[in-house]
Amino acid sequence: MQRIGFIGLGLMGQPISRRLREAGYPLTVWNRTTEKAKGLLAAGAAWGASPGAVAQASDVVITMVTDSAASEEVICGRTASSRPPTPVSP
Repeated sequence: MQRIGFIGLGLMGQPISRRLREAGYPLTVWNRTTEKAKGLLAAGAAWGASPGAVAQASDVVITMVTDSAASEEVICGRTASSRPPTPVSP
């Protein structure tokens, strides 16, 4: 089973990541505020110390952040992944 990383645990990220965890996927999460991750951590998800740490621990990374500036920060910023993203085609 692929290891999934999830970055952004807001209104959309919370329910999606919770369902992935309930389906049994190994899940590593990160959010700007750790408070939003508490329920997922209690359900068995792992905490990534940064978006880069999430990427290193995952086969697939899903980002669900506020806007393009937030996307750029988690993908290219100071806490970004150390491996380049690979877009997935539908």
